[in-house]
Amino acid sequence: MAYIYPEPSRTFSEYLLVPGYSSAECTPDNVSLACPLVKFRRGEAPALHMNIPLTSAIMQAVSDDKMAVALAKEGGVSFIYGSQSIESQAAMVSRVKSYKAGFVTSDSNLRPDATLRDILELKSRTGHSTVAVTEDGTSYGKLLGLVTSRDYRVSRLNGDEPVSNFMTPIDKLVTAPSNTTLSEANDIIWDNKLNALPIIDGKGNLVYMVFRKDYDSHKENPLELLDSEKKYVVGAGINTRDYKERIPALLEAGADILCIDSSEGYTEWQKFTLQWARENYGDRVKIGAGNVVDGEGFRYLAECGADFIKVGIGGGSICITREQKGIGRGQATAVIDVAHERDNYYKETGVYIPICSDGGIVHDYHFTLALAMGADFLMLGRYFARFDESPTNKVSVSGSYMKEYWGEGSARARNWQRYDMGGAGKLSFEEGVDSYVPYAGSLKDNVTLTLSKVRSTMCNCGAISIPELQDKAKITPVSSTSIVEGGAHDVVLKDSPINN
Repeated sequence: MAYIYPEPSRTFSEYLLVPGYSSAECTPDNVSLACPLVKFRRGEAPALHMNIPLTSAIMQAVSDDKMAVALAKEGGVSFIYGSQSIESQAAMVSRVKSYKAGFVTSDSNLRPDATLRDILELKSRTGHSTVAVTEDGTSYGKLLGLVTSRDYRVSRLNGDEPVSNFMTPIDKLVTAPSNTTLSEANDIIWDNKLNALPIIDGKGNLVYMVFRKDYDSHKENPLELLDSEKKYVVGAGINTRDYKERIPALLEAGADILCIDSSEGYTEWQKFTLQWARENYGDRVKIGAGNVVDGEGFRYLAECGADFIKVGIGGGSICITREQKGIGRGQATAVIDVAHERDNYYKETGVYIPICSDGGIVHDYHFTLALAMGADFLMLGRYFARFDESPTNKVSVSGSYMKEYWGEGSARARNWQRYDMGGAGKLSFEEGVDSYVPYAGSLKDNVTLTLSKVRSTMCNCGAISIPELQDKAKITPVSSTSIVEGGAHDVVLKDSPINN
């Protein structure tokens, strides 16, 4: 008969951290959240690390080049989604590696034959009042003009009025050439009392925008994650089908690290992928693998040569793998089991392979629990999908702003490679849903708040580094009754209606 585990698998919400002794040095300002990103030998430093233990998920609704830049500024890494053409994914990677601080790729663009109604719809969706009018309506098309809120009055124009009738045309705009430095661009903005400065190339194509409002936001961030050439670190997802073509293209584009994107990693397909990479690139290419939920799966991928290993099956908020197939494991139990095997492997071989907890994070305190249980860093989808920097639309649903969010196993994503078991090139059934998540604002504001909670909690545990947290933390399971006790209870909240 099948092996049956004696204990149920548990989620993060079934545990609490027990406070430990905190010395005078245990203050949030002293906490380091640095963590290894790839494996390393005892006594050596990892070839890649992060300054915060956060990565964004390999998902269409989460990780594009805009998200990658925003997260790298805070010290983490995005893995740009692979469920797109090789050329498109490589272009995203290239844009991250060529990004210049303060120079923003325009994401509000229209053709000259668009209408005022299109302007208003775009503004409602993006929240941006400056729209670039380009010949083909793309971010890099020939610039014909700009539209700002000063260029029209809704009460005096018909909704069908073409943009070309009221935009500020190119010959009346102040622009700058593509070799302009940020300092020079800011001088032009202030000297000409501009809110936005288009940067154009020799052919008149729009390259970047520089905004007055960003002037103060580009001060050096001490946690930003840079490579040896002072470029932002970026990752990319690959699959076990077209890796022989995709890996060379992504490396040529400048990807620092890759990760096999699969719902289940304990397979020979991942072994083939890792073997091919090692045979052709040796240790120069860094590749994470997964996902697994037990020590056996970790050991397999470790011996296959993975640089880090992702943990988690079915715990994502948009994942229905457990519902559809009945496989998976509670995320907390999975992390604890895999971390135990990671430590055993390190003792045996002297090689430390970081593990990434992927899925199951609902509340900010779950971050700290996952790290205390042994995760070196986390991969998050829903968390990042809520922010301005995610690639999805912001929409109004029942009077509240939401962001679209869908799983890679959904029909919308059509990412059959992620769920591929060597069969036909299609999704046999869905393992993800199409949904909305509440809009939460900017990545920087939210990550800063979340990590301030993590640092504060670590201090409560007497730890000022992630390894010290894992060494000192005491964790207790909680009953369903104590979970209720942990929130507001037996009171009537002032901002809530009284239930009669």
